[in-house]
Parts: sequence; C-alpha cells; structure tokens
Amino acid sequence: MDVELAKTFLAVVDTGSFIDAAANVHVTQSTVSMRIKSLEEQLGQTLFLRNKSGATLTPAGEQFQKHALAMVRIWEQARLEVGLPEGYAAALSIGAPFSLWDGFLMQWVAQMRSSEPDIAIRTHTGFSQTLIHRLSEGTIDIGVMYAPQNRPGFEIDLLFVDELVLVTSDGRATRRPGKNYIYVDWGPEFQADHSLNFADLSTPAVHMDLGSLGLAYLLENPAAGYFPLRLVEPYLSDRTLQLVEEAPTFRYPAYVVFPTESDRQIIDPALAVLSDIAKELR
Repeated sequence: MDVELAKTFLAVVDTGSFIDAAANVHVTQSTVSMRIKSLEEQLGQTLFLRNKSGATLTPAGEQFQKHALAMVRIWEQARLEVGLPEGYAAALSIGAPFSLWDGFLMQWVAQMRSSEPDIAIRTHTGFSQTLIHRLSEGTIDIGVMYAPQNRPGFEIDLLFVDELVLVTSDGRATRRPGKNYIYVDWGPEFQADHSLNFADLSTPAVHMDLGSLGLAYLLENPAAGYFPLRLVEPYLSDRTLQLVEEAPTFRYPAYVVFPTESDRQIIDPALAVLSDIAKELR
C-alpha cells in the first residue's frame, strides 16, 4: 500500500475535513478524495462518513487508524535510518514553536550532542496543531508545545510554566502598549490573551513573528514588548531592560508529547535531558 494513502487518511482524521486535510498534505481536495476512495477500495470498507460538517470515522476507519499510524511511523523510521550519516546509531526529530526554542530547546540540543553523540538530531518548528499532526504521521518523534490536544496513543507530560511579561528598554513605558510597542507573535494562545487584554490596540507599530528578532530590536532601540521571563531575566538583572510592573502577565504550561509506542531506547535519554533543563527553569 502507498504510504501516502495512509498519510492522507491520517490528515483527514486530524482535521475532520477533506478540505483542511488537502491543505495539510499540500494537494487538492479532489486528490484527497481520490486517495481515500482508493484506500477504501483496497480495504473493502468505508472509512469515513461524509456530511456537511466534515468527515467522521466509521468503525472500520477507527480500526484502520492504529494500523495507519504504525505504517507511517515504520516508514519514517526506515527512511531516517537509511539516511543516517556514518557514525550515528539513530536519529531523533523534535518539533516546537519558535518561543520554546529560544532559551530552552537550544540548550537541549547542546546537551544531547554532549551526552548522546551517536544520535543525530533533526529540529522542526510549528504550533501545537501542526506538531500533533506531525507526531501522528510519524515525521517527528517528540513535540514540545503549550496546548497539546489530548489524543489516544500519546503521552503528555508537563515540563514547566512559561511566563510572558511586558519589558521595556524605554523607562517611560506604561502598562498599556504605546507607540514604541513591538508585537511579537508567540502563538495562538498569546494572540487570544493579547486581544482580550488589549482590544483597543489595532495595529502595532512593529510586528514580528520571531522572538529572537524582537529581543534584538528591543535591546538596540527604546521599545517595549512581551517576552518569556526566562529569556529576559539576565537583562532585567543588569537593568538593560525593566519590567513593566502593572502590565498583565500570561502563563502557558509547556508540555512534552510523544507517541506511547516510541522506541524508548532513543526517547528516554532525550526526555531525561528535557526534564533536567525544565527543572532548572522551574
């Protein structure tokens, strides 16, 4: 069976929609329909019930889901092992939003290279929905994210709580964002909280979708913006930046997510390093 059929099937399961699945696998809706039809013909079973609200699994589809997950994971593992550079015993792929790479997961990569030098590391970025989909299809082994979807077949463990605070390099900044405010996009959760607390802020003067760029701008220009406390603590200590005391803060628990049926010989060392770094943050 073509592994692309299984990937397309899982995309429909994840999104509940042929249209959204097409966007996820980067094909047209008609191609998704053709692939699912081909899969159903090969299995001799109807896998989805289609209606105006989307697509839901039939009992046969629910049974096939676990096999599709296993099939894609085996294929991805085989592809990675075949492509391993000489001298490496295994490969590990981890995904997370940009905000968790800065000041957290970059430390993890460095420590993994030191403690597990025979494991090749592949890194990816994305928000929770994308990462869960990639975990489902087997293209990443571990996801670190703020708001994971609780699904069967995954283990979810709390790492630490990230706190986003308003800081300024301009002593005149107030709790309400002003003309020197830069908006850094820390993901869907922050977008919702920011809109709720600053509904009157229509268009920030500067909008950035990468935290490291926002911090670099803040350090070189009189401005204010929201950043994880773990990132700005050194600059608060030496008074390069100041905390805007009365501004709202936003707290987001960060979780590690991985498939229950993972290769524990590879996953466990990575989880141990993640746990140690998270303990330092806590």
